[in-house]
Amino acid sequence: MLLLWLLLLLPLLAMLWQQRPSWLILLRHQVAWRVLAWEAACQQRKLEQSTLRVGQSQQQALTWCLKRAQSPYCLPRGITDMSTFRNQLPLTKTSQVQQEESKEELLPPASPQYHGEASLQATLLGLVTLNKAYPEVLTPGSSACVTPPSPWPGSVPWLRHALGRVSPLGAKDPRTLLLEALMFPGLRALEARTAVELLDVFVGLEADGKELAEAIASGKLGTPLPSRAAELQEALEQGPRGVMALNLWPEQPQGSYLLPPGVPFIELLPFKEGTQEEATSTLLLTDVQREEEYELVLTDHAGLTRCRLGDVVQVVGAYNQCPVVRFTRRLGQTLSVRGEVTDENTFSAALAQAVGQWPGAKLLDYACVESGILDSCDGSAPHYEVFMELRGLRNLSEENRDKLDHCLQEVSPHYKSLRRRGSVGPVKVHLVGPGSFRVLREALAAYPSSSFPPEMPRVLRLSHLAQLLRKRVIS
Repeated sequence: MLLLWLLLLLPLLAMLWQQRPSWLILLRHQVAWRVLAWEAACQQRKLEQSTLRVGQSQQQALTWCLKRAQSPYCLPRGITDMSTFRNQLPLTKTSQVQQEESKEELLPPASPQYHGEASLQATLLGLVTLNKAYPEVLTPGSSACVTPPSPWPGSVPWLRHALGRVSPLGAKDPRTLLLEALMFPGLRALEARTAVELLDVFVGLEADGKELAEAIASGKLGTPLPSRAAELQEALEQGPRGVMALNLWPEQPQGSYLLPPGVPFIELLPFKEGTQEEATSTLLLTDVQREEEYELVLTDHAGLTRCRLGDVVQVVGAYNQCPVVRFTRRLGQTLSVRGEVTDENTFSAALAQAVGQWPGAKLLDYACVESGILDSCDGSAPHYEVFMELRGLRNLSEENRDKLDHCLQEVSPHYKSLRRRGSVGPVKVHLVGPGSFRVLREALAAYPSSSFPPEMPRVLRLSHLAQLLRKRVIS
């Protein structure tokens, strides 16, 4: 009851103290963190209990999904048995789910009860973990909202005032929000609605940093701040540093993520690289083996589909009885013009090797297309085409362009064999202008069956998306 009263009073106190002296701002911040730490400790105990009793927790999650199922393809009413569910409901792929959803009317909004609790737990534990690893990030006035309706942390809205977010709220364009945020000398963290939008912000900051610094120096939004502009320019020259994802172990160099036993209901499909046969039997969280790879299968109550996401994870550890995983690849992101299979990992490794041989170049983003999608064979052998956005280089010599094809032959013997026989032509490399991939993501989000945030494919299968990048080629 005491916690409830504090939660009710904090928004009022935040409004009353908004224009108060700095000592009151610090007091508000300390009170907020004490309440947050107390509630986070409760959520930590819940996490410990659920991860120690994984089988029971997963059964509760599945029962919750089945009772609140909104899909017309539901199991017979009253069935909550896990074996019956897995035997009678077939596995589906993301593309199949999107096609079915595009034919159906929009479903009513999901009940926030279970998801709200999970969101609260993730928000609180995430904030506490981030504060332990990087305490300077969440000091008063150190974070800023840089996308127009950013709900984070949505489940505890009073925090956005109590923790002293520096940028003003309101429906403004991201560039203006970013410019206003950069004027604050204590800025340490940028907040966005989705990771994809945050990536666009950082890409834009790298591309337009000099222009933004000049706007701050000249006082475009008010008082000229030449010293702050100099600080910004110096930071940009040092290059990007820091954490781009949040998990329970943000200090680790490679992201590791806990798979919780709640909603959505999680299954794992064994994955073996290079095998033609697909596994048909899934495993539960307690059945997986360390170092093995699995494809994620999720079930939610909104669609009640056992959906194969196409994301492959490797089990790298355990948290109580729950697996800790690392994302390794995405299925379906493969290139094939002569029956070969060049997956995302193979191509990205070759591309990173090639970019390392281009003086001054830094890869910002890229996408691949099979030549048949663009009808660009022109009598030559089928080949791959790659569109990339670079920083530090606006033109490539033919010698440097050829390095990507040589690197790809080094990492893929099958591709090398096809190239030597002339069955596959050399990779064609195109540089696109700044902001091209932001435009591509906007086009993906506008697609009728697209998810939100839209998945960024490395291999484009639709001609109009490939043509969108082709129109933005600068070299």
